[in-house]
Amino acid sequence: MSVDFKGAHYPKSVILCAVCFYVRYRVSYRDLEGIMEERGAEVDHATLNRWVVKFAPLMAAQAQSRKKPTAKSWRMDETYIKVKGKWTYYYRAVDNTGKTLDFMLSERRDKAADRRFLKRAIGKNGLPDRVVIDKSGANLAGLQSINVILRFTGSGNSIKILQVKYLNNIIEQDHRFVKRITGPMLGFKAFHSAEATLAAIETVHMTRKGQIHANGLTAFQQFAALAA
Repeated sequence: MSVDFKGAHYPKSVILCAVCFYVRYRVSYRDLEGIMEERGAEVDHATLNRWVVKFAPLMAAQAQSRKKPTAKSWRMDETYIKVKGKWTYYYRAVDNTGKTLDFMLSERRDKAADRRFLKRAIGKNGLPDRVVIDKSGANLAGLQSINVILRFTGSGNSIKILQVKYLNNIIEQDHRFVKRITGPMLGFKAFHSAEATLAAIETVHMTRKGQIHANGLTAFQQFAALAA
């Protein structure tokens, strides 16, 4: 299913260029407004924000459905994102080669949030053989609760849980791309806009990591192809 741009007052190519540029480079909406004007498209910063919030989750869903298979050995960790002046928890998981599995913004870091994230990630990527985490008790409890469900339902083998710090370096390094883009944004004003922006950032990051079948396309062309 393609992303529907029906009703938009600008061409799809302009919208995709603006969304991709915003989440790929460290620019503000007002900076992007000026950049678009120089390219012949007069778009105010509020409209640019609406484009990101509306279309980014749709592009992210397409990326998840079209990405290449991932490995069964996972790395899971959280980083912090400021929303409405408060720190929130950004769950992320990659496989042992650094490929993005899933991500989720949460107002809390507890067993329920961990379990919700793991169910999402498993639903999109299948059941992992092992998951490496830090020393977080919430992460451990979330994984253990998934294992209880697996044993009770007989729906799969238990997940091997490893708490080995150096094995998680790969995801801690991967956080840097997200933080490099979100840092200059100085936090988000609303939870839903934070979720949308992060989804677009992750989608562009996935194209840069070669997770989408490229067929010789550039990173932007891959991003734009997700809307087709």
